Amino acid sequence: GITGPFFWSFLIFLKSQFCQITVITVIVHLLFLQVCEWKEPEELTLLLDLELRATGEPQHKLLQRVKDVAKYSIKTSHPRFFNQQFAGVDYHSLAGRFLTESLNTNLFTYEVAPVFVLMETEVLRGLRQLVGWTEGDGIFCPGGSTSNMYAMNLARYRLFPDVKSQGLWGLPRLTIFTSPESHYSVKKGAAYLGIGTDNVILVKVDDGGRMRPDDLDEKIKLAKSQGSVPFLVSCTSGTTVQGAFDPLDRIADVCEKHELWMHVDAAWGGSVLFSKQHRHLMKGVDRANSVAWNPHKMLVAGLQCSALLLKDTTNLLKQCHSANATYLFQQDKFYDVNLDVGDKSVQCSRKVDCLKLWLMWKAVGSDGLEERVDKAFIHVRYLVEQMKKREGFHLLGEPEFVNVCFWYIPPSLRGKEGKADYQDRLAKVAPVIKERMMKQGTMMVGYQPLGNRVNFFRVIVFSPLVSQRDLDFFLNEIERLGNDL
Repeated sequence: GITGPFFWSFLIFLKSQFCQITVITVIVHLLFLQVCEWKEPEELTLLLDLELRATGEPQHKLLQRVKDVAKYSIKTSHPRFFNQQFAGVDYHSLAGRFLTESLNTNLFTYEVAPVFVLMETEVLRGLRQLVGWTEGDGIFCPGGSTSNMYAMNLARYRLFPDVKSQGLWGLPRLTIFTSPESHYSVKKGAAYLGIGTDNVILVKVDDGGRMRPDDLDEKIKLAKSQGSVPFLVSCTSGTTVQGAFDPLDRIADVCEKHELWMHVDAAWGGSVLFSKQHRHLMKGVDRANSVAWNPHKMLVAGLQCSALLLKDTTNLLKQCHSANATYLFQQDKFYDVNLDVGDKSVQCSRKVDCLKLWLMWKAVGSDGLEERVDKAFIHVRYLVEQMKKREGFHLLGEPEFVNVCFWYIPPSLRGKEGKADYQDRLAKVAPVIKERMMKQGTMMVGYQPLGNRVNFFRVIVFSPLVSQRDLDFFLNEIERLGNDL
């Protein structure tokens, strides 16, 4: 079995390879020639033999199970995996993940997790400093959606603290404001917290998908006139589809005018704060009350690594969420009980997510992370330049971030934009190309409609393993898969 000696030997091996990025890149290319090996669900179920039985299996069979899991899973570390806002994993972070899984630590009290309580505090401080706060609070959450829900709960508690003990019955109708291009977790959070999805007011966006502060102001006034109580504005820094950044400074003016909690969902775009060249995209973020940021996305810290950062210095997290369990959070301990951070969380058991980011940050420094961000922008500029040289590629607009949205127009549709069935035919192109690339295993890229715009591709370019050669392949492969449509 994979016991202690094996684990530590593997860690030593990893340590010896930390400087061998080219070796790891070659391994990825050699071992994972295909992004996926597609099988239909029925066939895959039989291949994996998923049934659980009363008796165990011998080791040689278990090893085959492990090989099959790897073989038929999507290779998200492949440089031609452009499908999601996560791709690959930094090898320092991977070593950290092996370590935390082996230690099996629960991050709720100092007595159980002394190293990680201090480490989480320091990593959160470093992230807050990039936002522009010298003080504050925060917590690592199981994903950006949860971070957004935390922000809603904190904003409501600040305004109506009795909700914690008395529930929803005494509350007025509360309203949240966000853009139609914000993450779907805003509506999910409103449903989960009993606010209601009908009370999420969608603010108009400009042509680039950025929230319009003038419409935000008007909609807040309208909500007040109709008897509801606005309490939170959820901005987005790096929208999921177009990668748009809401104008935070101007939104902050509106929030201050109406005394609303300003939350910034920077799960995707927050990492631009490492870059002196690109951090202007989040100008005004220091005026927010809370920020959600996922280093497991652009910084490739590995799933999951999601932080909620707060400007608050009044211990609002603990006041809002504490249950004061006396078997766990005794107040007469022999050390500073403020180090027992578990009562800030809505969870009890909480994984250690700070080590993977801390170890990577230690290894490459802020300069290395800045270089990683800047390199992604360079790749995007190259990809866009190459698209403009090819007849079949049509951009939705100039990308603001590392999301490149485009239609591929096959030869049969070129010059036929005026035809009545053009949009219907164009809408079918991306799904067919996606099916072909998946079944051939050559690469992965997502597609979607947006508003009145029919299906288009959204290629996400940020993995440190991506090269210009991979981007050239991407364009060639789209053409190869779609030219006969």
